[in-house]
Amino acid sequence: MSISIDQSTVLVTGANRGLGKAFAEALVAAGATVYAGARDPGSVTTPGVTAVRLDVTDVESVAAAATALGDVTVVINNAGIGRSGSLLAGDSLDGFRDELETNVVGPLNVTRAFAPVLAANGGGAVVNILSALTWMTSPQVAGYAATKAALWSLTNAARGELREHGTLVVGVHVGYMDTDMTAGVDAPKSDPADLVVQVIEALEKGEEEVLGDETSRFVKTVLTGPPAQLVL
Repeated sequence: MSISIDQSTVLVTGANRGLGKAFAEALVAAGATVYAGARDPGSVTTPGVTAVRLDVTDVESVAAAATALGDVTVVINNAGIGRSGSLLAGDSLDGFRDELETNVVGPLNVTRAFAPVLAANGGGAVVNILSALTWMTSPQVAGYAATKAALWSLTNAARGELREHGTLVVGVHVGYMDTDMTAGVDAPKSDPADLVVQVIEALEKGEEEVLGDETSRFVKTVLTGPPAQLVL
């Protein structure tokens, strides 16, 4: 199920900044038709894309996008948020609920709405942006890590269910990237553009998983070890 990017029509969620913007720029340069989804389409500044109002947590917004964008062949579920702090010691779980709605329910909403569109257009692909924190956690990022672990499970389930439609489902894991979300993190960070290149190559080769940096590759290798290895 390889994908020809220059013949694809791609929806990128959360395309107004960070990794989503890097996807939009690279896909336009590669010859794809690109819909850049954002809660505020006015915040999309990438030349050559069509900005689309899309709130992945709002079922009606997602349904309206699926109705309007009937030519989509690739969906990149990139929109996500991160809230720091302990889930056990914090005063409220409201931040975690926001993470769940955006990082787990949001991609599920989009996949459910666009799966029939992809099937009607020959199958295409769904790309879910996960994290090295899919498999590793710490008290300060426990909520975010939990949502990425949940999305990984849903990615695997979607892969099995959508295979009969001819839809490629790709899970993308990466450590810290140089984006607004990690602006306050003092640690090595990869360039979002480098990850985008790897994802496009995976789509063109029909590969189902991208381990985008040394961090994600290392973390996956220690999954068979004791649980303590997976807590930062």
